[in-house]
Amino acid sequence: MSSINTNPSAITALQSLRNTQNSLSVAQKQISTGLKISSASDNASTWSIAETMKSDQGVMSTLSDALNFAGSTLNVAANAVKGAISVMNSIKEAVYQAQTPGADLNKIGTNLKQLGESLSSYVSSATMNGINILDGSTTTTVAGGAALGVNFTASYTNHAGTAASSVGFISLATTDLTNTGGTGILQSATAVGSTATTNFTSLSAADVAAGTVADTLSNADLVIANLTTYAAQIGAVQSRVASQATFVQSLNDALTQGVSSLVDADMNQVSTRLQALQTQQQLGVQSLSIANQNSQLILKLFQ
Repeated sequence: MSSINTNPSAITALQSLRNTQNSLSVAQKQISTGLKISSASDNASTWSIAETMKSDQGVMSTLSDALNFAGSTLNVAANAVKGAISVMNSIKEAVYQAQTPGADLNKIGTNLKQLGESLSSYVSSATMNGINILDGSTTTTVAGGAALGVNFTASYTNHAGTAASSVGFISLATTDLTNTGGTGILQSATAVGSTATTNFTSLSAADVAAGTVADTLSNADLVIANLTTYAAQIGAVQSRVASQATFVQSLNDALTQGVSSLVDADMNQVSTRLQALQTQQQLGVQSLSIANQNSQLILKLFQ
């Protein structure tokens, strides 16, 4: 039946054209954004998963920066301790030289004074963004213990609200090389068998006098041993921080790839579909034009 009020062919062609244009709009959006899922309306479940992963990815990036900062802080401290050990070796040599007959104790004392000041300089300058783990300024309790030290953030676990999210730490219990109380290992060294305490940051000829030189030498050996122990502790934490930084970076890369696989559009596929849809659109327009012309044929019946 032919009707001038309803054109079924035109309606069908129009519906098909609308569907093609909707699909074309989606393809164009994907090409312009590079995303197959850019909002919850595209795919609520996948979008939600991707947003959670993006949130964790942001934390991982911050955590990676924190670990890099921790590595730098530890590197500064390790170099300072290494320098202090070198200075202590020089002090030990000078003290030993003072026991040689005919040694000029005043000159040796002057040299020791300079070396002691170098120790203080190493400690005070071993600061990274206000953090110094050598001068006794650390007042934080290390994670899981009663000792004072520094806690470097190392991990993050997102429990999505089902439990408390957690932050993990890599901790270093600090050893004071110097402190305001004068009890740092460089300031108050008393080896077993020594009858006097030596402050290696403030040396003078008196420390190599006949009555104290043996104690000074023994105390120097004690300080070198303590510094070596602390350097080893810092080195162990450095190794752990570096390993964790590598892991966090790989985890961050995995999250990046995971989010990409969920929401990024396959541009090869989308561009191919776009060309097909553009062709379908052109055909749809032609089909609708032909369907609209069918009603014109009715006029010929009245000619």
